Amino acid sequence: MKAIDTRRIRSCATHVGLVVLAILAAAGHAAAGGLVPRSLGPRTSAVVAIEKDYAAGTIVIASGNRTLDLVISEGRAIRYKIGVGRDGFRWSGTVKVAEWPDWRPPAEMKARAAGLPDLVPAGPLNPMGARGIYLYKGGTDTLYRIHGTNERSTVGGFASSGCFRMSNADVIDLYERVKVGSTVIVK
Repeated sequence: MKAIDTRRIRSCATHVGLVVLAILAAAGHAAAGGLVPRSLGPRTSAVVAIEKDYAAGTIVIASGNRTLDLVISEGRAIRYKIGVGRDGFRWSGTVKVAEWPDWRPPAEMKARAAGLPDLVPAGPLNPMGARGIYLYKGGTDTLYRIHGTNERSTVGGFASSGCFRMSNADVIDLYERVKVGSTVIVK
């Protein structure tokens, strides 16, 4: 495990709960003082039939149903349970998957939560969970993500600031299947 640089991190917040955690960084297997989740959460994926034909590799998010479908072939998809934006934070449109960097809280989120750091590097205490899939439109970061969460109770609910939350087990599975440049359709 890579050591966490405490000079770069003062605190860490969950993406929507804005609960600030003190980070006690430790090298190697010390795993940040035991704050790393012991479970990746449930796997919710199931192969389902879908009505509309999309190209294999397309992600279709149905915010109202709180589901994410990864199209695997004509008329079939792997469906995952997700958490979506709470009232006032849901959106729709078509975007693309991009490589994921460290997490930088948007200015709007920092205005709502004093103490958020400028940067949270990838790692077990990053509020993006085990993996993050960054969404871009026309080469510009939308600031929205498909990501894991350590707050399992928010998966299946209306809880985020516009991102799509999955159990860490599900986002690891999805991340392995999705390619950079894949289309994401949000309804």
